Amino acid sequence: MDYLNFIADIRSELSHFPWLETLLALIVLVLFAALANFIAKRVIVRGIGYLVTKLKTSNQSIFAEHSIIRRLANLVPALVVMNGVTTIPHLSPKLIMFIQMGAQAFIFLTIALTISEALNIFNLIYQRNPKSRNKPIKGYLQLIKLILFVVCGLMILGTFLKKDVFTLLAGFGAMTAVLMLVFQNTILSLVASVQIASYDMVRIGDWIEMPSLNADGDVIDMSLHTVTVQNFDKTFTTIPTNKLVTDTFRNWRGMSNAGCRRIKRSLFVDQSSVHFMSDEEQQKLKEFLLLDQYLDAKQSEIEDFNKQLSNQSRYNQRRLTNLGTFRAYVEFYLKQHQGIAQNQTLLVRQLQPTSEGLPLEIYAFTNTTAWASYEAIQSDIFDHLIAIIPEFGLRIYQAPSGHDFQNLNTGAANPTSLTGLNEG
Repeated sequence: MDYLNFIADIRSELSHFPWLETLLALIVLVLFAALANFIAKRVIVRGIGYLVTKLKTSNQSIFAEHSIIRRLANLVPALVVMNGVTTIPHLSPKLIMFIQMGAQAFIFLTIALTISEALNIFNLIYQRNPKSRNKPIKGYLQLIKLILFVVCGLMILGTFLKKDVFTLLAGFGAMTAVLMLVFQNTILSLVASVQIASYDMVRIGDWIEMPSLNADGDVIDMSLHTVTVQNFDKTFTTIPTNKLVTDTFRNWRGMSNAGCRRIKRSLFVDQSSVHFMSDEEQQKLKEFLLLDQYLDAKQSEIEDFNKQLSNQSRYNQRRLTNLGTFRAYVEFYLKQHQGIAQNQTLLVRQLQPTSEGLPLEIYAFTNTTAWASYEAIQSDIFDHLIAIIPEFGLRIYQAPSGHDFQNLNTGAANPTSLTGLNEG
């Protein structure tokens, strides 16, 4: 009873000082709000976090890093302020209303941020699913977030203007053209995201090549507006999502799924080194294990054909060439190579002769897609072919270099050496 009388005496004394009474009431309200915030975050949130750590789930780390309850706890002090401000004496109604509207706007923003955090958690959990590489949903979640924050902004605006959200939307109907212009990129990106997902054009982890934007690497992220590519030089290229629909790009996913990678490279043979093979040359090449059976079969075929042309000129008769023999050797060599996929196309063909020589193209597939292994197999094959081609009497075409001209000048300055060459 004495305690109540004491409080009544204090209030009667403070009534003579309205500003002091208002200040003390505000201090009490702030202390209550701080206490409510402390209890919500330090007690309730930590208690729930402790319970989450006891749950043995595969997504425990995600819930620990992204706490929805921590964001929801921000509602507690806002609710205390919004309801407690009416108990503060000597405040004007307009100021009370403004504080309540500010607290209500904070509540709307907190709810929007909480839902956004929940969407982030859902996306992280979904990304742990192996199917997420084929069907990423980050772009769609970003669209939901965009709509969420637009609605939140309208609700906050309606709170301060004292108007209903639907009334504001009706007013914005006249601004459709302006909104279409403002959200043009968002609309295009949304349509492009739907097309990319529907036609399975790009997935996270795909190697894509887009020369127009200097992109050549792996897709590491797909969002509503952009697709991020980590290039092989460890740089990043950000591609607008709609560019993947409107522009041309190459996706190497088919190569990865097939488990093989194509070799398409040519050896340029000096055409002046191509000639018919003599019996001595054929006998020498029979020492190659891969050519023994080929030469015997080819020689028998040629003899049978030439018998039919016995009365004609010898120039019309068929004869073995060193280039054809080398081409057969390359084909046999590739069929025996352990790094070549034998179930894929394998060709050794001549292309249109050029001023740089006669291209002898190798078209085959390695049995691995690993970059280092692929380059090693390809280099090993061409190392061997370049080293062995002189055995067939062929030469690799190479444009004259400074060393060649230097030798030529040295020979011209030494007539004795030129005389020796002429006599030889």
